[in-house]
Amino acid sequence: MIRSDVPDGRQRRVPARAALGGAAVAGVLVLGGGMVGVAAAQAAPPAPGYPGAAATWAPGDKDGFGTAIGALDSTVWYTLEDGALSEVFAPRIDTQSSRDTQFVVTDGTTFADREDEDTDSVVELVDPRALVYRQVNTAASGRYRITKTYTTDPDRPAVLVDVRFESLDGQPYQVYVLHDVGLGLNANDDTGRSADGRLLATDGSLSSAVTATGGGLTATSSGYLARSDGWTDLREDFVLDDAWDATTPGNVVQIGRTGLTGLDGGQQLTLSLGFGTTEDDAAQAADQALDRGFDSALQAYTEGWHAYLDGLAPVPASAAQWRAEYQVSAMVIAASEDKTVRGGFVASPGRPWAWANELQHLPVYHAVWSRDLYQHATALIAMGDVAAAERALDHLWTVQQRPDGSFPQNARLDGEPVFGGLQMDEVALPIVLAWQLGRTGPADWERVRLSADFLVAEGPATEQERWENLGGWSPNTIAAEIAGLVTAADIARANGDGARADTYLATADQWRAGLAEWTVTTTGPLSAEPYYLRITADGDADAGTQIQIADGGPLVDQREVLDPSFLDLVRLGIVPADDPVVTTTLRLVDEQLGYDTLNGRFWHRASFDGYGERPDGTQWEPVDPGSRETIGRGWPLLTGERGEYEVALGGEAAESTQERLDTMARSADDESLFLAEQVWDDQPPSAEGTEFVPGEPTFSATPLSWTHAGFVRLAHAIDAGRPIDTPSVVACHFGTSLCQG
Repeated sequence: MIRSDVPDGRQRRVPARAALGGAAVAGVLVLGGGMVGVAAAQAAPPAPGYPGAAATWAPGDKDGFGTAIGALDSTVWYTLEDGALSEVFAPRIDTQSSRDTQFVVTDGTTFADREDEDTDSVVELVDPRALVYRQVNTAASGRYRITKTYTTDPDRPAVLVDVRFESLDGQPYQVYVLHDVGLGLNANDDTGRSADGRLLATDGSLSSAVTATGGGLTATSSGYLARSDGWTDLREDFVLDDAWDATTPGNVVQIGRTGLTGLDGGQQLTLSLGFGTTEDDAAQAADQALDRGFDSALQAYTEGWHAYLDGLAPVPASAAQWRAEYQVSAMVIAASEDKTVRGGFVASPGRPWAWANELQHLPVYHAVWSRDLYQHATALIAMGDVAAAERALDHLWTVQQRPDGSFPQNARLDGEPVFGGLQMDEVALPIVLAWQLGRTGPADWERVRLSADFLVAEGPATEQERWENLGGWSPNTIAAEIAGLVTAADIARANGDGARADTYLATADQWRAGLAEWTVTTTGPLSAEPYYLRITADGDADAGTQIQIADGGPLVDQREVLDPSFLDLVRLGIVPADDPVVTTTLRLVDEQLGYDTLNGRFWHRASFDGYGERPDGTQWEPVDPGSRETIGRGWPLLTGERGEYEVALGGEAAESTQERLDTMARSADDESLFLAEQVWDDQPPSAEGTEFVPGEPTFSATPLSWTHAGFVRLAHAIDAGRPIDTPSVVACHFGTSLCQG
């Protein structure tokens, strides 16, 4: 993906890093050929400039993502971005153990280049049935080309990189590995040192090691970002003058010279990044992976993914022309599961925009939301991996659920909350998932009861709705709550608790009856006909109550705010698809929030949304209320939900569902085939030398597993002729057309 043409402020998507001297990735480097005792190595002088410039985030729009499927000993995930190896996650997918690893090229006298700033990068999906990606980085100067292919070792926590370096002008070059350590959630507390041609790093709990073929690293140094790191040294006079050890915890960046020259005999090597608790553990993983060899590891890695896909349900007929996009979606969902905490699926392997700067110690998108996990699990059921969906529910019950039956807004894999909000749809959806999986026995009933009782006591208003920044009476949240209570009633009756079953159903019916008062306005300015609102702050949809839209939005009459997510009332079987309030609201949503692109039609997630880049395309960041400094763009997952609604409506509307699937597929990144959180709208940024294409991914979280799950689910819904996650017991209770019983 060529990213050299973005505007100032998002220059190559790392302006803050470039301004600080552009450190590389966090980790430890170890040379192959047998591990030497690292403790006996002679120490270099302590690096000056402690603690270094503060760590910044690695961009969240990834160009590659992979892990060895089913390999429980290979607790490592790699990501790619902007020509470099970006975060490597280990030993859990919610914990990055490096920030960035790339090459620096110099002739020693006139220039020094780094890949993320001085090359045009193209990404290739090497095998559409395995998450194997290749970066081809060509120097903007035309001097050299670097080709890197990635795999993880299925038998240990190590990433292997097959590297080919070519001189395009016939001149020899010096090639260094630049590694920005960033162990754990805090990239400012690492140490780094050299030992017998190796670079080692640790934060006391996690350690990393990189080993290389081709003679190893002949010059090494560990310093502090923008103060004494190797890139700061090289860019000044194109010579690595100093060798340091970073002995005091800080923001450590390491460098080591390889045997690559670009000429015969210096064109090929393999890098191995190993991870472990101690430096010795990490070095052992790196060395053993290197001894195994790239080709052997890649073959085992690829065979694992092929076997996984072969064990799934056939690709739906509706996705036949998008087979590669469908299979990448299935693999992204599967790869998002942790290997040490089974059933824990994260939302995305990265942190988009400025999250990591303000919240450096938090995982943000690489965390577990029960709502996202429901989306993952329903897609897993559809694509035939029911066992993974079962693990997801087990994780929700045993790790995420609190003693009172509620769930955290989001959490780390061990259940530690990340943000502090409460979202009632996240309490309800695990109940619906349990019913869909047929998990109605006593153990599951105990968990269902806790959450259903919490809904009865605390609903239907929610502290936050599914977009996480407004509270009140939300039609989407109430839809999830009603579905949760009706499915809970069915499970309660199966376990002999008729009293609770009656209470749950009575509450669900009461809330269904209250929907109009709470969420449907008859006095709103957008139409003389009743329509659903995004949310009401006071439960009075006819009141012109002012609500503050987050992310720089205005203080506005709640009757002016729309949101397509009310359609869950239909998909979950609560309201008929042809209900006149539904059709009126859809007309307004199309007028207010929809836009057409060459890829197809997309929708903004809500009126006045500011969760997206600035008007000039530079990154989103927290802004003052009412500033309107940032703009939310379209969400492809909403295109999927619209398709599921049209399947439910049937008739002529169902004819458009294939176009919805095609639109999602066309919005995938052309190289990685990843589906993004957002795509540019019909008024994209405009800046000299840039091109932001409507319907193409923004710099938002990519891949977003929820979007991939929506794509998988819509494909199966089209083939089935109905939404595949509608709980029939809910549809039958309310007598909608999706009743299957």
